[in-house]
Amino acid sequence: MKKSATAFAPATVANVAVGFDILGHAIEGAGDEVTVTRLPGKARVVVGEVTGIAGTLPTDPRRNTATAGLLAFIKDHKPDFGFEVSIRKGIAMGSGMGGSAASAVGGLVAANALLHSPLPKEALFHYALIGEKAASASIHGDNVAPCLFGGLCLIRSVDPPDLVAIPVSPKILCVLVHPHLEINTRRARAILKPDVKLASHVRQSSNLAGFLTGCIGRDIELIRRSLEDVVIEPQRKKLIPGFEQAKRLALKNGALGFSISGSGPSVFAWVDSPLIARRVRDEVLRAFKRAGLGAEAWISPITLNGARVIA
Repeated sequence: MKKSATAFAPATVANVAVGFDILGHAIEGAGDEVTVTRLPGKARVVVGEVTGIAGTLPTDPRRNTATAGLLAFIKDHKPDFGFEVSIRKGIAMGSGMGGSAASAVGGLVAANALLHSPLPKEALFHYALIGEKAASASIHGDNVAPCLFGGLCLIRSVDPPDLVAIPVSPKILCVLVHPHLEINTRRARAILKPDVKLASHVRQSSNLAGFLTGCIGRDIELIRRSLEDVVIEPQRKKLIPGFEQAKRLALKNGALGFSISGSGPSVFAWVDSPLIARRVRDEVLRAFKRAGLGAEAWISPITLNGARVIA
């Protein structure tokens, strides 16, 4: 039996502009690594070393996103050993890049690899949602699903789980930019109005339908016409200095669409060529610099690689 396993869990872009709480996709280049080590004796969960760009994370297993789901996991599956969980954060907390989901998913994928009979990935989804809830106080799968499975995911339902993989042309690239600013997920949800105007609902619904149809049909121009958030972005953009200029420059330089990644402050653009990707990245970085913010950026395909054991 393995004594320990390390899993890599990728960063994600949630909402994807038009799919609040129901769309998300994985990216390459950024993510968390979680190492789980078997502990002899009774089944229990212990938070071990935390390194990387973590800040201060809870040591109480019930409140740490990497371990909250594991507590429910061991209650249901009753292993004859415990887990010590060490985390190397590659995703800044409060970045809008799915950091809490990555820790939750990484911990479960690594722990699952230590079982006598590992469970299929689909069985881990429920437990990862519990970990995500420890950070955001709500259950939504738009970071968890793409982190676990990769690709662009439609979360039609979390209970019961109903996840749909949406195909994306390999020409599509995501430009993800993280300005050096932290936005608390709970705060970003709290500012949202509970009601949506009928006209906005209709327009957002048509954008969602057009976006999904464009992805499935590899219709770049339909994606361009549809990738616009008229409900959530107008409420959250005020939390991100420089957002308006960054969006204007991204679209001017060829982006198919531009919006907020998750709760922010990270922003993303979809593009259809490496040349446009580099141009958009550079312009968005300059926009944030003018707003007084440092930032870092990634250019990535919509990767099909979800969380996996790497050691």
